[in-house]
Amino acid sequence: MTNRIAFQGEPGAYSHQACHEARPDMEALPCHTFEEVIGAVRSGEADLAMLPIENSTYGRVADIHRLLPESGLHIVDEAFVRVRIALMALPGVTLPEIDTVRAHLVLLPQSAGFLKMHGITGIAAADSAGAARELLESGHRTEGVLASELAADIYGLDVLASDIEDHGHNTTRFVIMSREPDHTRRGEIAMMTTFVFEVRNIPAALYKAMGGFATNGVNMTKLESYMVDGNFTATRFYADIEGHPDDPPVQRALEELEYFTNSLTILGVYPAAAPRHLD
Repeated sequence: MTNRIAFQGEPGAYSHQACHEARPDMEALPCHTFEEVIGAVRSGEADLAMLPIENSTYGRVADIHRLLPESGLHIVDEAFVRVRIALMALPGVTLPEIDTVRAHLVLLPQSAGFLKMHGITGIAAADSAGAARELLESGHRTEGVLASELAADIYGLDVLASDIEDHGHNTTRFVIMSREPDHTRRGEIAMMTTFVFEVRNIPAALYKAMGGFATNGVNMTKLESYMVDGNFTATRFYADIEGHPDDPPVQRALEELEYFTNSLTILGVYPAAAPRHLD
């Protein structure tokens, strides 16, 4: 055991924050790409991978659905992280001194109201945590960065304003993946099962495949389609359902699904995170 959890991005990224919150006892290992994150776990350099799946504002994370089935890893947990945006600057700088901020492109429109109010111009950066590191190196006193407060802590920057996003609902869902599956029943709320499948080339195959979940009372919380290898005739579906594969209703639904599919792969069985049941 290395006691490391790998994530994509620089130290201080929101994926790093997810590691910090979900696995505070583990060392977070930064990687340049999602493929490197997966490779770190497969090689044994890390024990777990923290991978973003979707964002409540921007939807699916590009390429992640394609990578998961081929990763050889298994989902063992999930985590939800609220994207809280902080404005940070060099030590001793005050808010009126800031005339520009740098941040990842998706953070700028989320804090447009605050920036307009203070007459600050936003400039897109490849990575918000990286922008925080570059600000420390550059020494520009009229420039700020929008990033997580964790980034400010790591790079020794002063937080001039917190929670400056226009809307407080922006949340990213992550999955935690391991080399070995864990189908034990755990957690305090319920179990989730994630799987991918390809339907057979017969009329109404998807409609018939989904019927088993409806008739057995299994709640499907997510269903997304995506092309396989750019082929318009081969569509793969990614699905999340509530329940454990050993639950009789889930068993029956999956058995019915298999009849209408060419392939069915369970990616993980894991406890539902608390934010799912805050309603």
